[in-house]
Amino acid sequence: MSAAGKSGAYGAMLEEDPDQTYENVLAEIQSFELPIEATLRSVYDDQPNAHKKFMEKLDACIRNHDKEIEKMCNFHHQGFVDAITELLKVRADAEKLKVQVTDTNRRFQDAGKEVIVQTEDIIRCRIQQRNITTVVEKLQLCLPVLEMYSKLKEQMSAKRYYSALKTMEQLENVYFPRVSQYRFCQLMVENLPKLREDIKEISMSDLKDFLESIRKHSDKIGETAMKQAQQQKTFSVTLQIKQNNVKFGKNMYINDRIPEESSEIVLKHTFEEEEENEEEVLTVQDLVDFSPVYRCLHIYSVLGDEEAFENYYRKQRKKQARLVLQPQSNMHETVDGYRRYFTQIVGFFVVEDHILHVTQGLVTRAYTDELWNMALSKIIAVLRAHSSYCTDPDLVLELKNLIVIFADTLQGYGFPVNRLFDLLFEIRDQYNETLLKKWAGVFRDIFEEDNYSPIPIVNEEEYKIVISKFPFQDPDLEKQSFPKKFPMSQSVPHIYIQVKEFIYASLKFSESLHRSSTEIDDMLRKSTNLLLTRTLCSCLLNLIRKPHIGLTELVQIIINTTHLEQACKYLEDFITNITNISQETVHTTRLYGLSTFKDARHAAEGEIYTKLNQKIDEFVQLADYDWTMSEPDGRASGYLMDLINFLRSIFQVFTHLPGKVAQTACMSACQHLSTSLMQMLLDSELKQISMGAVQQFNLDVIQCELFASSEPVPGFQGDTLQLAFIDLRQLLDLFMVWDWSTYLADYGQPASKYLRVNPNTALTLLEKMKDTSKKNNIFAQFRKNDRDKQKLIETVVKQLRSLVNGAACARGEMFLPTEATTGVQLLPSSGRSQYRILTVETRQTR
Repeated sequence: MSAAGKSGAYGAMLEEDPDQTYENVLAEIQSFELPIEATLRSVYDDQPNAHKKFMEKLDACIRNHDKEIEKMCNFHHQGFVDAITELLKVRADAEKLKVQVTDTNRRFQDAGKEVIVQTEDIIRCRIQQRNITTVVEKLQLCLPVLEMYSKLKEQMSAKRYYSALKTMEQLENVYFPRVSQYRFCQLMVENLPKLREDIKEISMSDLKDFLESIRKHSDKIGETAMKQAQQQKTFSVTLQIKQNNVKFGKNMYINDRIPEESSEIVLKHTFEEEEENEEEVLTVQDLVDFSPVYRCLHIYSVLGDEEAFENYYRKQRKKQARLVLQPQSNMHETVDGYRRYFTQIVGFFVVEDHILHVTQGLVTRAYTDELWNMALSKIIAVLRAHSSYCTDPDLVLELKNLIVIFADTLQGYGFPVNRLFDLLFEIRDQYNETLLKKWAGVFRDIFEEDNYSPIPIVNEEEYKIVISKFPFQDPDLEKQSFPKKFPMSQSVPHIYIQVKEFIYASLKFSESLHRSSTEIDDMLRKSTNLLLTRTLCSCLLNLIRKPHIGLTELVQIIINTTHLEQACKYLEDFITNITNISQETVHTTRLYGLSTFKDARHAAEGEIYTKLNQKIDEFVQLADYDWTMSEPDGRASGYLMDLINFLRSIFQVFTHLPGKVAQTACMSACQHLSTSLMQMLLDSELKQISMGAVQQFNLDVIQCELFASSEPVPGFQGDTLQLAFIDLRQLLDLFMVWDWSTYLADYGQPASKYLRVNPNTALTLLEKMKDTSKKNNIFAQFRKNDRDKQKLIETVVKQLRSLVNGAACARGEMFLPTEATTGVQLLPSSGRSQYRILTVETRQTR
């Protein structure tokens, strides 16, 4: 029953029979039924005086129990007293017995001491024997483990880590299970992981040292590999040359630089070098100790961490590849910079190729191909950037040779190098540009050193020397006796030789590019065309425009270009003999020498015309006319005679020029002289001019006409050259004869006597003479002839102004005054001028 139930039951009983209830409670307490808190709570909680009554009942119960205990003790007291009494009686006997037992024990102890000692010795011996047997058994079990562990320590000390790992496997799988219960075995087992980590760290440290070592020695490895590839290629090329010489005879080069005897010497020398270096051929294994890689690979394979090792190795090599591919900033300055760059890259990939073939899985072909493609892109970008700074063709050529050796070396190890050869075609264009710049300087030096005079020849030996340098053929010159002269100057054979040198230099780059003879022929012709059309033509044009180049030099330059143009066919034959490609081939490029030298000749001709006109201007500037003179000197001006003498000497030099050039120059000079003289008359700064000055000027023009009629340059038909002065002649005739009536009457007619006289020109000159007439004739109004002259001049001036400004010209017509106009005509006589009055009838002329 629960406590709550009991409490309720006792509460009900207290109400019915309190005494009986307390009896039951006490009985329950005495029965030790726990817990009794519910019972006690019912006593205290149900009735107000229940506590007091319960305590009274409890005291009464206790008193009853005390009485019962007392009765029981009284009942058993006598027996207890009897027992004590018996024990007191026995105590004396017990003491005696104790003494006897003690004495007996002492005697037994004394008597058995020796037995005990012997027994203990026996026991100890037996225990020792048993222990010895156990120890021997256990040592026999432990000794192999200890020996193996000692062997492991020795292997660790000797750095035989792969063997040490194998020993650890034996210890763990075979030996340790036998002695696993021993503490030393547990220590060994606990020490093995640490040893494995030590081995991994040590092997990894060796690998890092190896990677650092090959990074430092990559250039040596690459240099050796490239040297071997170059020796192999040299041997193959020389052998091929020998075979070609045997098959085809001597080579067909013009002016061969390597005759057959030289080829044999080179071949012999190459064989000797091969024999000498046969024992000195080094492989990558000779230069590099790969054992750290093998050990590390085996160790990680045994440890089951081969993938981590492969990833680490590839990651580190990729980092080294990026460092190797990083060029120095000044790499382009010397060929050694490029060589170091290439040897490091070759060394890197030679090592990788070796690792690929001697290990399984450490690097794969896909990995090396990916690494090579990445490197190749970087190499091409670096070479493009740095080669663009190269301005020395020799350096570019050496770079090309290095790239070829570099490509051939790596191709021998199975790496694709087609992109490198494509890059060489880009570098070839740059090489040609550097050659063009170099030869531009060569041509400039040749032009600076030339004396622009025909080459003098004293004897046959000198003649042969010139012929050996330049293919000149002239039967007339050969027939002449010594001394004689070549028509060209020294620059022509020098330029021809330098063009051939350029072809040789261009050919050097085309070697070893694995291209056909047709492609090489095309490259040579294109580069030679660039030399002719760009470099040589530009140098010629610059030379022609130089201020110190005079007319004589320009004439010689024209002659030189003519002979250079004729020599172009020999240059084509020269290239043909080098490449063995016939010029009749469909795709063969032709040399553009014809157009090149024709342009230079035209420029020189134009410069001749310009300089000739400038020289004429210099003479004309020396003119010192007295424009107010009353009478002429009776002879031509000194400056004009000097000019004519100069022109005669110059045109004498022009006899070596083509006929049309000399004729054009002569016509241009006469026209320019005529124009200059006309401009002198019409100069705005010239305000007044007298009739005497006109007559003096007429004498100079007559000398010009005499010069033109003397045929200074042969080939002109009739009076063609004299027509250059026709404008001046008609103008001066008009003023000398003073035939204004005819001019005004016939103006505009195709058959006019003064058809080339422009009214504006006539008006300008007439106004200057009008002003002079007024100034010199202060008393003109007192003389009838002077008044008539002034009247005539004024009348003609008005009509000329009408022609210049009038609307009649716009309609194509000219009107004279409707009334008869009085005119004055000058009649030349011996002593003085006379004038007569003329009547000009009214006319209308279209």
